[in-house]
Amino acid sequence: MPDGNLQLFDSSPQGVVPLAQVAIRLHPADDVAIAKTALQVGTQLDPGGGSAPVAVRQFIIGGHKVALRALGVGDPIHRYGQIIAFATQPIQPGDHVHTHNAAVRDFARDYAFGTAAKPVTYLPESERRTFQGYLRENGRVGTRNYVAVISTVNCSAHTSRQIAHHFTRERLAAYPSVDGVIALTHLAGCSNRINGADYVLLQRTLAGMARHPNIAAYIIVGLGCETNQIADLIANYGLNGSHTPPSLTIQDEGGIRKTVAAGIAAVETLLPVANQAVRTEQPVSELMLALQCGGSDGWSGVTANPALGLLSDEIVRQGGTVVLAETPEIYGAEHLLTRRAISREVGEKLIEKVRWWEAHAARLGIEIDNNPSVGNKAGGLTTIYEKSLGAVAKGGSTALTGVYDYAEPVTARGFTFMDSPGYDPVSVTGQVAGGCNLVLFTTGRGSVFGFKPAPSIKISTNTAVYERMTDDIDLNAGVIVEDGSMPAVADEMLDLAIRVASGEPSKSEAQGVGEDEFNPWSLGGTL
Repeated sequence: MPDGNLQLFDSSPQGVVPLAQVAIRLHPADDVAIAKTALQVGTQLDPGGGSAPVAVRQFIIGGHKVALRALGVGDPIHRYGQIIAFATQPIQPGDHVHTHNAAVRDFARDYAFGTAAKPVTYLPESERRTFQGYLRENGRVGTRNYVAVISTVNCSAHTSRQIAHHFTRERLAAYPSVDGVIALTHLAGCSNRINGADYVLLQRTLAGMARHPNIAAYIIVGLGCETNQIADLIANYGLNGSHTPPSLTIQDEGGIRKTVAAGIAAVETLLPVANQAVRTEQPVSELMLALQCGGSDGWSGVTANPALGLLSDEIVRQGGTVVLAETPEIYGAEHLLTRRAISREVGEKLIEKVRWWEAHAARLGIEIDNNPSVGNKAGGLTTIYEKSLGAVAKGGSTALTGVYDYAEPVTARGFTFMDSPGYDPVSVTGQVAGGCNLVLFTTGRGSVFGFKPAPSIKISTNTAVYERMTDDIDLNAGVIVEDGSMPAVADEMLDLAIRVASGEPSKSEAQGVGEDEFNPWSLGGTL
């Protein structure tokens, strides 16, 4: 077995075998099929329907593509019934199709704004699921109950961590309703133009975390001389509310040790307040799911992502919200989302984000097709178009109700989109700052991602990675390839999401993962 991530079965059938036994062709128009298992040279794939068998011409590992038709140089290559690449050299039936003979090329997409936006049939409230959540004074509902130490600048990051990490499990024993004290630190906060793009992104992200329903209380820690002043953050985003949050600066307190002591004392005054929160029965409509994929492979768009799409549709039917993100990872598939937009305005806002990324990549001298990553390509993904078509499956099939800037509060119900990079920690940070209280994260190569304060549930696309990483992966969607049980997997995913939202630790939470992954987006405007 060359790669446990890619191979699903131990045997490699030879002779004439039905195509469906060893590979998956997702759409009748597809020029390729995805190998379920390693395909040996000379194996005859019988597509059925009277078509001639296709002889495998090169060894093809599981998760990779085998050509079913002859293609000339420049011909489009289809998977999902959509263009995933263009042939860079002649391709014969039975050839391995990958980066050596396929690449991206510009092509026109018909955005057809709103043509596939179907009204949602909502479940009656009496039939909707519930979870045990924390109802806040402002009506929002949390899935966790944290106290946060928010750093305004990298210069106060160490101090913020020292304050938060003082509160060990033993020291929090008297506060059983508090899930922990976390430090939200970062690498920015100074040497940026006031009100410039990086400044706004950082402040919006920090404010979103301060207001997050999973944060019961917080303090803010700064150095004192930074560009991102505490008073400006509070004023710009109305964080004073009925009371001004406790805030400290290292320079005013007289150094790190004194600030740590003052910070510990400030948190100690907040813990009894946070501990008063109790879980109560809340409707699933109060869940806001961050949809993510990382370490994707050739199975992502076949198993875990479309299963998550079914879950997304169900959450929307029950009145909840799901947030797709990673704009560079919808590139080449954005036309499938614009067709679902509830209005031309919503669809055009999405295209504006795509155009910004095209210009941004050009300014930096990079190509959007630099994504897929090395691991993605090893897993069978050839181009960003192919990766994107699999990634958008996480968003299900309901209408696109809103498009949001990074870390902007998500106010629309239903299926929404947030502009973000494709880098998982940065993207999830924006989604959670926008209000997501649970993260659903699919992976084919194996991810150990976690996030605080919103728990992250990880779903494998294949059984091999699940069995190898059982301490990190919460659910196996690879069974879909083996028995075709996608609705059953989606149901299992919903049950798991409700249990985790109600307090059951996810695999990453059980290992304490999630504080270091807080990573606000920086555009690079450092002075």
